[in-house]
Amino acid sequence: MEYKNIDEMTFKEASIELEQIVRSLEAGDLELEELLDRYGRGVELLKSLRARLNDAEQKVRVLLDATDEAAPTTDTASAPATAYINE
Repeated sequence: MEYKNIDEMTFKEASIELEQIVRSLEAGDLELEELLDRYGRGVELLKSLRARLNDAEQKVRVLLDATDEAAPTTDTASAPATAYINE
């Protein structure tokens, strides 16, 4: 089967293809060769998606760290507690 290059796919495209692969594997009606082919493709898609999520998470951390350092601090120690459990 001919697959699109994973590096050229958007995150959404890769996610959709992975979901389709999982569904086809769960259906259990594939021949062994096709099952192995799709499983291998799914592993590659999953690795790519995880790497992209890790990269995005790192970028968010950098942005949050930069925002936290620039944000003014507020003393909230004397503020009354207003949230109660089991209200």
